[in-house]
Amino acid sequence: PRCRGARRAPGPPRRGASAVLTMLCAVAAWSVAPGRSPAAAPIAVAVADFDYFDTSGEVADQSAEHRARVASFAALLRDNLAAQGDYRVVPIECPDHPCTATSMSQDLFIAAVRKAGARLVVYGGIRKMSTLVQWGEIQLLDLEAEKLLMRRTVTFRGDNDAAYRHAANFVGDTLKETMPKP
Repeated sequence: PRCRGARRAPGPPRRGASAVLTMLCAVAAWSVAPGRSPAAAPIAVAVADFDYFDTSGEVADQSAEHRARVASFAALLRDNLAAQGDYRVVPIECPDHPCTATSMSQDLFIAAVRKAGARLVVYGGIRKMSTLVQWGEIQLLDLEAEKLLMRRTVTFRGDNDAAYRHAANFVGDTLKETMPKP
């Protein structure tokens, strides 16, 4: 098949030019084939810091370790979402840190996320129930559609870096399955 609008110049056929023209038409047709978007821009997503609640009743004060693990959890989620290239993670500017959905009013939180240029925001909290069991509440909000896309409770065992890494990887993969694609 010939590319529309392509005409051969009068005179003897030129194989090299004809082959190049055919190849260029094929590449152009492939690049705008149905179902393919030409270099869609990544979707801007903000991942808020996560709240942390320790209701385990343990005697030892582990608040410094827990703050570090919860901060690491959010950082791992940001890295996970940014790694594929479909999403561009944007930082939320907050007057106080950690920058969580409960550290400020709902209106201020949403305004800060919108100011960051995010279409999507991930937020939630982690609760330590006992020495072995923790659970997290993860929410995904689409600000453009003004719709909660996901609200998921996840549980994980362990109160160490490996447990938090494993949970963050699981949550990141779960979010990517739910999030709109560019």
